[in-house]
Amino acid sequence: QVHLVESGGGLVQPGGSLRLSCAASGFSFSSNAMRWYRQAPGKERELVATITRDGSGINYADSVKGRFAISRDNAKNTVYLQMNSLKPEDTAVYYCNVRGVFWGQGTQVTVSS
Repeated sequence: QVHLVESGGGLVQPGGSLRLSCAASGFSFSSNAMRWYRQAPGKERELVATITRDGSGINYADSVKGRFAISRDNAKNTVYLQMNSLKPEDTAVYYCNVRGVFWGQGTQVTVSS
């Protein structure tokens, strides 16, 4: 079955960086676009970034453009989210997603001084 495992979250000061990873299994990773979402307390889950199956197409939410970078390694069945210049409003649980229906357990990112 599809299995997505996020890692790399933690507590970071404003202006800091984190790199999230999502290890995938149970499906043809290289044949599927991948997405990162986040959900802050009391808010709806929002799409953060999308990467096409070969990495040639990438899209970001306006709120993270210029600060976040999504990438993937099809040989390792892993998608990444490099987050730079982090702000307190980036605090959320971050999830990876495939096909719009399969989710990982999420990883908590907290940006605070």
